[in-house]
Amino acid sequence: MKKKWLALIAMLFALSLFVVACSSDDDKKDEEKKDDTQTQDESKSEDVEQILKIAADQEPAGLDPHKVPAHSSVRIYSQIYSGLVKFDENMNIVGDLAEDWKQPDEKTYVFKLREGVKFHNDREMTAEDVKYSFERIMDEETASHIASYFSNVENIEVVSDYEVKFTLGSADATFLSNLTNASAVVVAKEVVEEHGDLQQVAVGTGPFKFKEWVPDNRVVLVKNEDYYIEGQPKLDEVHYYTMKEEAARLSAIRTGEVDLTTVTAQSAQLIENHDGLDILDYQSLEYSYVGFNVDVEPLNDPKVRQALSLATDRQQIADIVWSGDAVISGPIAPAMGDWSIDVESHELYSNDLEKAKQLLAEAGYPDGFEITITTASTYADMIDTAQILQQQWARIGVKADIKQLEWGEYIDTWLNTSADILVGRNGSGTDPDRAMNYFFHTDGSANVWNFSDSEYDKLVEEGKTTVDVDARKAIYDDAQNLLLELSPNLFLVSPMKYVAVRDSVENFVPYAHNAEEIVEVSKK
Repeated sequence: MKKKWLALIAMLFALSLFVVACSSDDDKKDEEKKDDTQTQDESKSEDVEQILKIAADQEPAGLDPHKVPAHSSVRIYSQIYSGLVKFDENMNIVGDLAEDWKQPDEKTYVFKLREGVKFHNDREMTAEDVKYSFERIMDEETASHIASYFSNVENIEVVSDYEVKFTLGSADATFLSNLTNASAVVVAKEVVEEHGDLQQVAVGTGPFKFKEWVPDNRVVLVKNEDYYIEGQPKLDEVHYYTMKEEAARLSAIRTGEVDLTTVTAQSAQLIENHDGLDILDYQSLEYSYVGFNVDVEPLNDPKVRQALSLATDRQQIADIVWSGDAVISGPIAPAMGDWSIDVESHELYSNDLEKAKQLLAEAGYPDGFEITITTASTYADMIDTAQILQQQWARIGVKADIKQLEWGEYIDTWLNTSADILVGRNGSGTDPDRAMNYFFHTDGSANVWNFSDSEYDKLVEEGKTTVDVDARKAIYDDAQNLLLELSPNLFLVSPMKYVAVRDSVENFVPYAHNAEEIVEVSKK
């Protein structure tokens, strides 16, 4: 009996060891499984960290690069499409889809394209696509905002699958720089034909692919794994969240809900010492303006427009709207260096109220007049500018109401010249031709003011075809002074720009000529 009892104890002991061993093996397997899961989670976490979240101040106005000039759209489609050439960080023109080019004579440019570049629908891009894209830009039915950039192009010839030749009507000092424009890009013919236009779809050759657009919420782009530049982009996805109110953008950047957003000068001061944030600044190529429909009374009289210029205190606008972080500007922003004239010495910038009243009286409005200033409801600087102008012009008897429009309606109003006075912002571009020809030549693609002057047209046409830099500068000096005299726009100030960036974002550098560059951006 004792032996049986001892045998039972031994058996139970052995069984307990087996259970413990099994339990230990199970625990070990569970631990290994947990480690695997943790590794997978960490991997997923790393993927998530490569999603850049940007708070955008405005909804895109469409995605067709050949039709839409709004910056809210440019920031999106500039990541999706590529052009023949582009500016590098030092504003040198370098190849993009074109790996090289030659100029056999002053009117001919031959571009050699990179081989193997694919559209996001997996079709190879060829010279036929270049020809189609620029003919689409120049087609009147497209109504492209950059058509006037290429009005000098007489012929586009496909030399081979990877070579395309542009023949110009005359020498053109602006041709290559115009090709760097974010809208001068190559699109896929079959996509245009399928959808009618590219307002809601986007198939390019750029570093990011269009994934989705949720109206009034977000636009999502994903990495183009077949992008022709090895190692770019660094990010897996980019999310643009529409946050029209700056308070919402500030909250989102503070809490880490987004990684990057533009802010005003006032907000930059509020958050410059916030933990985890960096504030980057740069002098922009933009300027704020007051645009006049010169076909309507009383704005059809240059004396009235000159009076309004004299009644405008631009320094007050710089101090109040931009907290002093803006410089007084003409049609060519001061950031363009010697191309810009010293507008502050011009008589119409003197803020001479007595002279302004005298000009109004000479124009037949001794007691002033009533007018409406139209602006965008979603940009505080535009609203503030309109309110200051309302106060300043009241001093010479001009009674102005302010009309605020939602962004889409504002863009339509700008395009259709359906406002008498419009407050807004423009970009001088990277060549004086954009600032002077594109906006104010009689046939300029963005001349929405019904402005026309033969002497002015002759000057900017000469500037476009003059290759000698000193001679060209003298022409644009004369053109700027004449434009200030005629005053189809009042040019106000060129602001500093501020970008709030989380310290987890690496390699983001906003350039004056391209503040949206993100191909080298990554996250820690």
